[in-house]
Parts: sequence; structure tokens; C-alpha cells
Amino acid sequence: MKKQPLIILTGPTAVGKTELSIKLAKAVGGEIISADSMQIYKYMDIGTAKIRTEEMQGIKHYLVDELEPDEEFNVTVFQKKAKEAMQEIYEKGKIPILVGGTGFYIQSVLYDITFTENEDDDTEYRKELYGIAQEHGADYLHDMLKKVDPAAAEAIHANNVKRVARALEYFHQTGECISKHNETESQKESPYNAVYFVLNNDRKILYERIDKRVDKMFDEGLVSEVEHLKEMGYNKELVSMQGIGYKEILAYLDGEYDEERAKYIIKRDTRHFAKRQLTWFKREKEVVWVNYQDYDCSADKMLSAMTDIIKERGIM
Repeated sequence: MKKQPLIILTGPTAVGKTELSIKLAKAVGGEIISADSMQIYKYMDIGTAKIRTEEMQGIKHYLVDELEPDEEFNVTVFQKKAKEAMQEIYEKGKIPILVGGTGFYIQSVLYDITFTENEDDDTEYRKELYGIAQEHGADYLHDMLKKVDPAAAEAIHANNVKRVARALEYFHQTGECISKHNETESQKESPYNAVYFVLNNDRKILYERIDKRVDKMFDEGLVSEVEHLKEMGYNKELVSMQGIGYKEILAYLDGEYDEERAKYIIKRDTRHFAKRQLTWFKREKEVVWVNYQDYDCSADKMLSAMTDIIKERGIM
């Protein structure tokens, strides 16, 4: 059976994925699925650098502005929604393009990973774990996971008590790390005829882009956006409000430090995040690195090279 086509365009935060993805979608007849853990939330526009409607240039985007900030969003929810979007795109005779920087989300679709995190009724052990989190806090439970499965702890946010508990439960039941299971799943052959592009830039230039983006966020009203979310009842206990840019502004609004300190921390932590993203992509197999410097920093030259590869692989 002929494999269905799939294009992935990823890379570190602020590298320029959004602009290039629109050009790519136009060139190949594609529609875009956001592989971002934050842009799916409504009302969270500035801090997530969410694409604006006018920037979409008529290209349909999926998994953007679909959930309330207090709704659960994790890799299993993403995978389900992304596959539904892909089916819709295929039915139109178009090509799905996964665009975003959340590597594990991309991996979950590309290799159709089977997640064994038990969705059944609460087990006694899981109830016990929830009790520990309630008594000692989410960080305490997350530290328990760090001791038995550091890779899972890195992938799962401390505030996501449900997934932390499931990972601990999986270890308790099987003696195996859930991260190892997921890694084994990711070694499967992809069911898609896929090409996995990783956009990258010189580290110094990337960090300068990050700093400028954060300055722009403040100029555009990041503080007001977080104030509005706070007034709506969304607090720091939510996984969504623990995203970079949101937790720091909440801390500033709570008087933990001043605005300049908040800005400094956001820039620093975003740079660290970009570094972790690049480490993840370097571990992935069969990726095509698209470095700005190799194409004279020209988006059109990069696009031309990418479409050539897409044609060679029979994706279009």
C-alpha cells in the first residue's frame, strides 16, 4: 500500500519556521498543523508568538486557538488531534505539513507511537501518587519520577501531575521506564512517506533573534495579556501558564521581581530551551538540516532546495 505524504518543518524557537512554512505550503499545496505545545491555547497570543490570521496568507492552520488554557493538552491529545487533521487534509488532496518545535509531538505522529500510559480507571497506586502530590506538591512527585526515569521527567512538565503519575505507575507496574518504551516506539519505521526538515541558524544569530522577539513581545503587550489571563481566573497552577513568558510575568505581577528581571529570565530560559530543542533534533534519525548559512540566508533558496527534495522523494 502506498504511503501517504507528510512534510515536517521544525527547528528551535525563533529560527523562522512560520514564514518559511507559509512559502512551503503554497509551493507544495499543503496545509499546516501546529506542532507546538502552547499555540493551541486561546487568549495566549503574544507570549506564544502565535501566527496571526493575516500572516497565514489563506493557508489553513490546525491546532491553533482550539483549547481553553485550563484544558489538558499533552502528547496523546496532540497525536489524536493531529491525525484527525491529517485525514481532513488528505481528503482534500493536499499535503499535511507539521510545523513547530515540540520534538516529541512530531515524533508521536511520524512514527505513530503507541502510548501505554494507562487511561483506565484510577489504580490504587495512582491514587496514592495523587495523594503524595496533594500533600507534598507537584515538584515532589516530579522529583520521584526524576529518580527512576530522568528522560520522562525532562519530557513531562512538573505541573502535569496526571502524566507524571502515569509515568511512575508504568514504572511501578512493569519495572521499565516509559521513556524507554516511547524511545523503542520511535525506532519503528514511519507509516508515512515523510521528509523531516530541521531549520537552523548560527547560534549567535539565533540568540539575537530570541532577544529581539522577547523585546517585541513586551512592546506588543505581553504583561497586559498575562494580566487579562489572570483576571479570567487562569493561574500558575495550570500547565499552560507555566509556559516560558507566562510564568515569569505572573511572578512579576505577584511582586517576586521587577519587569526587567522578568524580561531577562524569559530571554535566558528561551535560549536554554532552543539549545535543548537542537539537542533533541540532533538525536533524531533521517532529518534534513536546512542551515541559513548554506543558502546565503535566503528563504527562497532554502525553499527551492526543500521542494527539490520533496519531489525526489515522490511526496509531490
